[in-house]
Amino acid sequence: MRSYAQLALAGFRRYSTYRQAMFAGLAANVMFGLLRTSVLLAVVGAAPKEGYDVPSAVAYVWLGQGILAFVVLWGDTTLAQRVRSGDVVVDLYRPWHLQAALLAEDVGRAGYSVLVRFLPPVAIGGLLFPFRGAGPGTWALFALSAVLGLLVSFGIRFLLNTTAFWLLDNRGVLGLYAVASTLLCGLALPIPFFPGWARDLLWATPFPALVQGPIDVYLEHGPQWTVLLHQACWAAVLLTAGHFVLRRAVRKVVVQGG
Repeated sequence: MRSYAQLALAGFRRYSTYRQAMFAGLAANVMFGLLRTSVLLAVVGAAPKEGYDVPSAVAYVWLGQGILAFVVLWGDTTLAQRVRSGDVVVDLYRPWHLQAALLAEDVGRAGYSVLVRFLPPVAIGGLLFPFRGAGPGTWALFALSAVLGLLVSFGIRFLLNTTAFWLLDNRGVLGLYAVASTLLCGLALPIPFFPGWARDLLWATPFPALVQGPIDVYLEHGPQWTVLLHQACWAAVLLTAGHFVLRRAVRKVVVQGG
């Protein structure tokens, strides 16, 4: 456990060195937050829609802008690149479980993301627009839901990256995920705005756990424990699947380039 704690700290330090990239990402978050706020306020400004009034819509936009960096919504290619180069062989020989090691590092990255990519956009949104407030208990449940969303996101990203063991070049898979996740997680449009059948279909997938779930917990749309249970179940399923896929990849696949 001490090694994984050190990996989490290393992940925090690693991403804290890219300050210019982080602040550029923050600027982009704020810009798109302003655009999305304008569009959504035009929709709900006249009358509340599907439980979203103006303060709720503002909270939805700015919490979403913060969460998308926290959970790395559009995926990453770290493991896939190491598979293509053959460097993953070194990782597999190290005295750790590769999946747990990558998760620990991702937790460290997420911790730094909270400071730079989550809190500032939410604060800016709260200063510029009527932001729906919440009590300490709701914020605590939101934090728990965001952490579960991070686990779900990591589980999906790990499975996508492991496809490189078989495909070698899995950029097409990652690109398709980046496009699909934006629409299906509730970032582009709140899931309650979808038709009833589409809502039910989406909530049968892990995608709402990434963005819409934490926002619903904060806005208290429906039973909060239902959202948390949905996230916890998908996190367990995806992490377990990743463990078995990695075992099969290590035993059956010859790593190219190493």
